[in-house]
Amino acid sequence: MRGRVVPQFLGLLLLACGLSAQERLPMDALAPQHRAAVQDILDRLDFTFQIKTQPRKVRLATVEKLYDRPRLCAAMWRYCQFVPTFYTFEVPPASFTVDDLKGLHGTMTLIHKRPGYRIYIADGRVERGRMGNPLAVGAKMVTAYRYHEGPNGLEGHLQTWTALDSALLGFLSRPFRSYIQKRQEEFIAYIFFNIAQGSEFAESHPQEFWEPLQRDSDPVALAQFEAAFGRGRKR
Repeated sequence: MRGRVVPQFLGLLLLACGLSAQERLPMDALAPQHRAAVQDILDRLDFTFQIKTQPRKVRLATVEKLYDRPRLCAAMWRYCQFVPTFYTFEVPPASFTVDDLKGLHGTMTLIHKRPGYRIYIADGRVERGRMGNPLAVGAKMVTAYRYHEGPNGLEGHLQTWTALDSALLGFLSRPFRSYIQKRQEEFIAYIFFNIAQGSEFAESHPQEFWEPLQRDSDPVALAQFEAAFGRGRKR
């Protein structure tokens, strides 16, 4: 369960590019304030991206336990020693912050949810020098994720629409589209592989996580784990 792979977090929060989006966002289903925020990103669009995730042998209901509990998800992520080391704090009713405490940080807001489909707005920033960048880089992103249980396991389709915080950054990044796309694909595959692997392991071996979570002394993560998986025992 332990791994040390260095992903390009810049790709997740900031630079989404590559294939043209083929599915339209359900604008009519969004609340007015969220519709306006999404439209602002689309009006300033720098990149679009989409990828289909490879099937994983994990139940949808199990994975959604972590999607719905980002603080618990981050605590389990840290225990597994996946990198970067994330800390999350939930901001009711539907947002959470993500921070590696070294210059990568952002906010994710869930703006639409139905079975097998979620849409987030991400507002991310990489501080100067964190990824070798000469300037601080920020962006806003719309992320739409469809997922279902197919014959080979859990499958997903992720789409993103990104607006950088300056037109100059958008212009300068264009020659590196293929590189950014490759890093984006690698990181997305890494994220979903780890979440799927961790959630399935927690379902079958909850004691593996319960004891280290107790040592971490995060009462919120402990309460979320007990609600999702039981108190160190298989439910």
